[in-house]
Amino acid sequence: MIKEFKDFISRGNVMDLAVGVIMGAAFTAIVQSLVSNLINPLIGLFLGKIDLSNLVFKVGDATFKYGTFIESIINFLIIAFVVFLLVKVMNKIIKNREEETEEEETTKEDEMVMYLKKISDSLDEKDKNQL
Repeated sequence: MIKEFKDFISRGNVMDLAVGVIMGAAFTAIVQSLVSNLINPLIGLFLGKIDLSNLVFKVGDATFKYGTFIESIINFLIIAFVVFLLVKVMNKIIKNREEETEEEETTKEDEMVMYLKKISDSLDEKDKNQL
């Protein structure tokens, strides 16, 4: 059972996932800092309040912190946009690699056809000379 667990943990997918989660958490911290320290003050200039997290409204005893919700939406949009850009770049890189591979395969096939044609032509000439 320990061996199976060791095999499971050391598989590439698990390690890739762990790295992805760690990088995602670090990236989220950066985005939260960006929103809290740069974007919210800019929005605050237009709304007249610097800290959006203090935006609340009360109904009776209930307090609704819609400013914090707005910050969360901004965080999500920034993260989603960056992930979109990453996926777009990765798709472009993968597409370029596939095209290069196809070109290399086509070039190899063309060379083989050329060599086979030379062989065929030389065999045809040999047959003509023998007659």
